[in-house]
Parts: sequence; structure tokens; C-alpha cells
Amino acid sequence: MRIFVLSFVFALIGQGAYSQTKPVDSVAIESVKTNKLIVYGSDTCHYCIDTKSFLKEKNMVFTYYDVDVNLEKQNEMIVKLQKAGISLDAISLPIVDLNGKLIMNNVADFDGFLKKLIEKTK
Repeated sequence: MRIFVLSFVFALIGQGAYSQTKPVDSVAIESVKTNKLIVYGSDTCHYCIDTKSFLKEKNMVFTYYDVDVNLEKQNEMIVKLQKAGISLDAISLPIVDLNGKLIMNNVADFDGFLKKLIEKTK
């Protein structure tokens, strides 16, 4: 009986400790949400390198994934493109995920692509 009571008490203490970790988890989730700009690119792509430089120059916080070496992020990018209805035949790196909206490089107007990034983040 004594063991039963002690295990019950420890179970209650454990539940209390678990419930106290939820605010910490929500803080971690909020910090992930604040990073709104994800750039999928390649370190061998001059447009990708120029985009990273441009964003750093503008002091914009972003996450960069090299899809040539990070296959998990490459798959993530492909799934996002498919969900957005963008044909995989027409993709042009870099692809920027801005709050769930995809912006793809337009090779014919790269400066316009960079301006669109700035406009969409305001």
C-alpha cells in the first residue's frame, strides 16, 4: 500500500513537471514562427549566392538551405511547390518561402525578384 501511495505521489509530481514545460515549448514554437523567410537554393547557383548577399545586406533574418546537399530540405521544397501548384519543370532557384507563400526567381528579371522579396516582407 505504501508503494502504491508513493508511486501515486510521484506520478502527480511528474504530471506537474510535465505541464510546466508546455510554456517553454510554446516559446520555442514562437521563435520558429518568427523566422518567416526560408531560402531554398544551391551554393553553385549565382542567383542564390546573390540573393543571400542581398538579404544579408538588407539585415533580413532568413534561413538558407542548400538543396544540393540537404536532400531532406530538397524534398520539403518539392512538396511545397507541389502544394502551391507550381510545376517542377519550371522551377528556378532560389525559391523563397515567405510566410508560406513561395516566390521563385525569375531569371529574366532578377532585380524584380529581389524587389519583390523586400515588398513582401514589409
